[in-house]
Amino acid sequence: MNQPDLNLLIALDALLAEASVAGAARRLGLSESAMSRTLSRLRTVTGDPLLVRAGRHMVLTPYAGAVRERTRQTVFDALAVLRPAAEKLDLTTYRRTFTLRANDGFVEAFGPKLIVAAAQQAPQVRLCFAPKLAKNAAPLREGQIDLEIGVLGDMGPEIRIQALFRDRFVGVVRHGHPLAARPEVSVEEYIAQGHVVASRRGKAGGPVDEALAALGLERHIAAVVPGFPAALAVAQASDLVALVPASFLIHQQAARLHTFALPVETRPITISQMWHPRMEADAGHRWLREFVRDICRKHAPA
Repeated sequence: MNQPDLNLLIALDALLAEASVAGAARRLGLSESAMSRTLSRLRTVTGDPLLVRAGRHMVLTPYAGAVRERTRQTVFDALAVLRPAAEKLDLTTYRRTFTLRANDGFVEAFGPKLIVAAAQQAPQVRLCFAPKLAKNAAPLREGQIDLEIGVLGDMGPEIRIQALFRDRFVGVVRHGHPLAARPEVSVEEYIAQGHVVASRRGKAGGPVDEALAALGLERHIAAVVPGFPAALAVAQASDLVALVPASFLIHQQAARLHTFALPVETRPITISQMWHPRMEADAGHRWLREFVRDICRKHAPA
């Protein structure tokens, strides 16, 4: 009896997840022509078109939509069979790539420590840090990433969550700034300065502004930048005050800038790691979760 090529399952999974020949090709590192030929083979094997043109895009057929999650789970189950069981996991020889999605602040603060510690514990393990372009559970569900790290958002009821540490916002100015000489910054001194804030969506307001508004006060936000590295660069080169999480200053930035406690209370920030339940019992993934938790709790700001 002729057996189907089980490698087609991996290609099918990529095509159903991306709903695009070009996207599936990028995911698997193939040319578009090769992926197009694979789609033709899959259409022959399944007897279904799988992807059909709808205007300028491709959409899944009803059959493709019905088997999408089953295909994803089948691929994960097959990979689990080929991985060592928990009692046989030898970190000295364990070879695997783990992808963690986190923002720039986390990568700068904890990335070096995670990479060095991983090299000591599991020298054949590779840590790949992916940018956080949007906050959703799709990459976890589709197996594109192993861990999502950050502030909990609307990730879906099935996603597993574990708190890593609590963070807080702090004010940052260049050395030589008038606020750098103050042992304690008052709210009046704080709002008398110009400010730079970080927001991927270009929003000027935030928790500090909410706390100031409750006091009937407002600060002048002179600039909005897309990330914390840019906010610190602006603060270092100007008299503007930056607002960043304390954990972001764990790395080398702390030596070049002055940090002070905010004169208003803001809600603490809980940084968590999130994963899909299909990875709950995976021995390597369990090691990764414990490893990330231990490193973060060891080095998080007090």
